[in-house]
Amino acid sequence: MRDTQKLFFGLDLPDECRQQIIRWRAATFMADAGKPVAAANLHLTLAFLGEVSAQKTRTLMEQAGRISQHAFDLTLDDAGYWPRSGVVWLGPARAPRGLLQLAALLRSQAARCGCPQPAQPYHPHLTLLRQVTRPVALPPRNFHWQLPVSRFVLYQSEYARGSVRYHALAQWELG
Repeated sequence: MRDTQKLFFGLDLPDECRQQIIRWRAATFMADAGKPVAAANLHLTLAFLGEVSAQKTRTLMEQAGRISQHAFDLTLDDAGYWPRSGVVWLGPARAPRGLLQLAALLRSQAARCGCPQPAQPYHPHLTLLRQVTRPVALPPRNFHWQLPVSRFVLYQSEYARGSVRYHALAQWELG
């Protein structure tokens, strides 16, 4: 039995939105462009925590439960390609203040608990494709998904049988 588990805070997607994005991805990118992220794993990361002990997990969950923030709307209307990490992503052209505040709070709490946070600024996105080894043609910005965000989730990342699965461990409602 492991003493730690790989965790992150994130936003889940409504099922209908998830299915629309999967269909759009299949119609937009060539089948050999990269490795598609499984539909069930599509999410928007708020704070990556890494390998976390059970005690630290309890502390992070207690702190997350103290967050008092309003719900907000998120628009996914931008896409990009990061050649260094080999990722094609989907995200907001302008991140709403509520999203940036929530991510900043969770990242700050994580850092105080000993979960190092990246030095680069937060860039909200959904990873659509991984292991992209050559430049891909990005679609014109004629796509748009708007979703209400009324909760955030603590996910566990598990690797088994050659694939990664994300499991929701806890969730918190936004006011």
